[in-house]
Amino acid sequence: MRAEPEEAHRWLEQLLGDWHVRAAGSDGEPDGSGPWTEHVRSLEGLWIVCEGQGTMPGGSFGQTLMTLGFNPQTKRYVGTWVGSMMSHMWIYDGELDADGTSLSLYCEGPDFENPGRTMRYRDVITLAGPSRRLLTAQAQTADGNWKDLMTAEYLRRD
Repeated sequence: MRAEPEEAHRWLEQLLGDWHVRAAGSDGEPDGSGPWTEHVRSLEGLWIVCEGQGTMPGGSFGQTLMTLGFNPQTKRYVGTWVGSMMSHMWIYDGELDADGTSLSLYCEGPDFENPGRTMRYRDVITLAGPSRRLLTAQAQTADGNWKDLMTAEYLRRD
């Protein structure tokens, strides 16, 4: 059996390539991290693998690994995210917005302000042209609204 990429998989191909990354906190100010890069590659058109590395706030080195694909049975985007700065594996389930410019990826993870508890998170990847994209990390508040935690801007490297 061989799965074939569908149109939804092709949306992910817009993320392929090499990127410079700049992160900012919820206030829009730089988060104190240093140079960061990401390389995004395809696994035969069905999955993409995003490998990031750079300087964390405080000066330590960090690495991240995100996988994203599309499940034709559920009609949902799926994936994972892990980073060298934490032991939790984030499991994504998501969908595109109506105009096809933003991919919302929902997950559950540790509540960093209340140890032992979990909360809902959402990472939103927004395409802002062929050479620019944003990733906005959000947490769901008790009233069901989404609060921005940080935003990262990705600029395609030449």
